[in-house]
Amino acid sequence: MTRRTPPRTALLALGELLAWWGALALLWLVFITSVDTLERIVGGSCAVVGALLARAGRRAVTWR
Repeated sequence: MTRRTPPRTALLALGELLAWWGALALLWLVFITSVDTLERIVGGSCAVVGALLARAGRRAVTWR
C-alpha cells in the first residue's frame, strides 16, 4: 500500500514554492538592467531552481 500526500500538505508545499519563486524572480528583475524575453525566461528558470533548493534546504534543517 502506498502513502498518499494529504491535499493540504501538497497545497502548502506548492504555496511555499510559489512564494520562493516570486521572491527570487522579483530579485532577479531588480538586479538586471534590461528586461527582454530571454532575460525573463532565464530569470524564471533560475528562480524555479532556487525555489526548489530553498524548500529542500528548509526541509533538511527543520526535519519535516
